[in-house]
Amino acid sequence: MNSRILQVFQRELTCPICMNYFIDPVTIDCGHSFCRPCFYLNWQDFPILTQCFECIKTTQHRNLKTNIRLKKMASLARKASLGLFLSSEEQMCGTHRETKRMFCDVDKSLLCLLCSSSQEHRDHRHRPIEWAAEEHREKLLKKMQFLWEKACENHRNLNVETTRTRHWKDYVNVRLEAIRAEYQKMPAFHHEEEKHNLEMLKKKGKDIFHRLHLSKAKMAHRREILRGMYEELKKMCHKPDVELLQAFGDILHRSESVLLHMPQPLNLELSAGPITGLRDRLNQFRVDITLHHDEANSHIFQYGDLRSICIGCDRQNAPHTTATPTSFLAWGTQTFTSGKYYWEVHVGDSLNWAFGVCNKSWKEKNQNDNIYGKEGLFSLGCVKNDIQCSLFTTSPLTLQYVPRPTSHVGLFLDCEARIVSFVDVNKSSPIYAIPNCSFSPPLRPIFCCIHL
Repeated sequence: MNSRILQVFQRELTCPICMNYFIDPVTIDCGHSFCRPCFYLNWQDFPILTQCFECIKTTQHRNLKTNIRLKKMASLARKASLGLFLSSEEQMCGTHRETKRMFCDVDKSLLCLLCSSSQEHRDHRHRPIEWAAEEHREKLLKKMQFLWEKACENHRNLNVETTRTRHWKDYVNVRLEAIRAEYQKMPAFHHEEEKHNLEMLKKKGKDIFHRLHLSKAKMAHRREILRGMYEELKKMCHKPDVELLQAFGDILHRSESVLLHMPQPLNLELSAGPITGLRDRLNQFRVDITLHHDEANSHIFQYGDLRSICIGCDRQNAPHTTATPTSFLAWGTQTFTSGKYYWEVHVGDSLNWAFGVCNKSWKEKNQNDNIYGKEGLFSLGCVKNDIQCSLFTTSPLTLQYVPRPTSHVGLFLDCEARIVSFVDVNKSSPIYAIPNCSFSPPLRPIFCCIHL
């Protein structure tokens, strides 16, 4: 082949980032191709929409498929390079004067065909060098993909801890104010209990803040370890075939060891002490709610904002979640326009539920749609994701770091003050009060759950 044509051919099979023959090549929207590991390492901290390394055009780097044709051609190019290497005088067998084309898995040596059949190597495993090299390279790529998935998981978890650390002090202050507000409605003799509960809450808040910083540090350290291991595997993949086979060693075992004990986001629970007489005060406004059951085909608990806020990433970056089974809604037959009302709901051991009140217009618009998609729903809910159970309130959608109620949850509606409050009945403790609700009466109770 003409040397100039050969150079053009080699250039087309060379990654513009690492300047080596492609390994697991991917072709992006603009038509340019890169090694998948090179692409990942160069754009890992960027959003889904990024710029091409070559032409600066915007591209989307999600669910990239291997360019099989390019991968096969790069493999042929490596095979040609191997053939050139083996044709040298140094790679001729001194005994049989034949080219060493076989690789011995036991002593990592190159042998000619006759030597591989000798008594010394008869019981060893031998393969053609190019086959052995491609098999080792595929093992590395498979391990690298798994390693990268774990690195992305760790990256999402680090985002979770970073976001929670940034807002934790504000969240603690909101909880403290909510406790104070409840005690202001109680008789004066609760002063000592209030002081004790507030001090305990402050102490727990500081302890959790310290734990969050430690958790962040562990994840940041793990990120560097994972990236370093990934780069080492990538470097090994790019080695010439013979060097790859002889230097392979224990790299797969070492890559497995860095995946042990992956740090996970903390399960934050800022529990408050019981408020004596809280339920008795709320029962002054007790009403019995009659529910009308309905089956909904909406994907409740799968709305993008809800999933993303629970796992701490952008909606576009939220990992794929299998569609949920049918959701069931129960609408209250009563409506409320003014006054104060209190009722309780038994949630038991259910891990996916929500209840609250909604505007009439919200009910009409969302009866066959995602329940979290629009304003007008004021609810408390629980959702189970891959990491843990999360409590949340809506309007706006906010995570609540309190223990998950396992029996009865109370709702207090104050139409004039425009507040919807939730309490853990068994613990006699407030969960959260949604302030400044944009009520548009009449308001209707709503309860929903997923039958798993």
